[in-house]
Amino acid sequence: MMDGAAFLFWLFAAVIVTGAVGVVSARQPVHSALFLLLSFLGVACLFLLERAEFLAAVQILVYAGGIMVLFLFTIMLVNVRRQAGEPFLHGRAWKAVLAGILLFGIVGSALLDQVNRGVGKVAAADDGKLASAIIDGKLVTGNSEVVAWLLYRDYLLPFEVASVLLLVAMIGAVVLGKRTMERFD
Repeated sequence: MMDGAAFLFWLFAAVIVTGAVGVVSARQPVHSALFLLLSFLGVACLFLLERAEFLAAVQILVYAGGIMVLFLFTIMLVNVRRQAGEPFLHGRAWKAVLAGILLFGIVGSALLDQVNRGVGKVAAADDGKLASAIIDGKLVTGNSEVVAWLLYRDYLLPFEVASVLLLVAMIGAVVLGKRTMERFD
């Protein structure tokens, strides 16, 4: 019998795989980006199942938020147009399907071999404790609190440098994209 956590794991795993298949099979780039968003949200749900709330929040804010906005802006700036007579699948698509089936068989057989040998069975001692650390003589508990204390106290300068570099890269991408679009207009 499957318990609730295992059911949710397989549900979110199916959502992630469905999103991944949608990314590569969607005809429109915007639809591919939305399927990627679905996969990102499924991964965030898996992080929540593992009680990694901070990673789930980062997954949603950074990937599902920031990266998806970047992808959508890129898709809109590039303005991808599809030719009317262009086939959906190219002549070499059967090779990719064959490679995917072979890869699925190899991974599936390796997983079945491990299950049959009993490798990877771990007794789950889930006592509900969160991460904790002693910072400045004070006990800080909770995943998000511990990471926040370390990130914003010990690693503040690298964090701010990374944010300034990302801001400069975003401004540069907008300027280059605007200049390219003006040249074609």
